[in-house]
Amino acid sequence: MAIKIIDHGTPDYEKMVALRYDILRKPLSLTFSPEDLERDRHDVLIGAFDEERILACCILTPYDNERCKLRQMAVHKSQQGKGVGGQLLHFAENVARHKGYRSMLMHARKTAVGFYEKLGYKVKGEEFEEVTIPHFLMEKTLI
Repeated sequence: MAIKIIDHGTPDYEKMVALRYDILRKPLSLTFSPEDLERDRHDVLIGAFDEERILACCILTPYDNERCKLRQMAVHKSQQGKGVGGQLLHFAENVARHKGYRSMLMHARKTAVGFYEKLGYKVKGEEFEEVTIPHFLMEKTLI
């Protein structure tokens, strides 16, 4: 498995969008707007690949001078529970550290809170609804 930064608009980016749609949007009957995808252009796009096949992906978005936000973390169904998500997140944390961020935050789906807690993230605040389902704000200090 190779984990790498993906350039917006490339064939690897298109694979990333398709995976995000299949895992995160389609089950909720949601789609991406052109504005959603344009916003990706300014973020760090990360993918895990086996040869040409995308296994997992995530996005890092600047939040403020000290924090970045993890968005759109998706792992292909065939790879869930195999450590791919943890490896991808570890890579993303290293990228964030390299860029000078002191912590990473996210809006984690309620069903994924346990996964993130095992990797050192802490729930910050009360449950809230986003994209029609329960979420929690989570954060981890990186340095």
